[in-house]
Amino acid sequence: MGEEGKVLRDYLIFTVPQVTVFAGAVLGILLAVGVKLNTALGIFSGLYGGMLLILALIIRPHVSGLRLYRLVIAFSVGLILVGVLVLMGG
Repeated sequence: MGEEGKVLRDYLIFTVPQVTVFAGAVLGILLAVGVKLNTALGIFSGLYGGMLLILALIIRPHVSGLRLYRLVIAFSVGLILVGVLVLMGG
């Protein structure tokens, strides 16, 4: 594994769990205050995808050539789009 691969691995190991916990906490708070399920899930998906995308763009200069990095970007954008679609439908 090259240096770029190690940087991406460390990024995924150390930042994604914190983002997941934060987005899950926001989802839990939204559900606890009585927000409709579809609205809460749309906000969760958009927030989670947006935070992952921001983190991915921060490390872009170090890992932009890797396929896995492109997959992470596509997954983040996909989460944002799903969040928008759920919010529009809910």
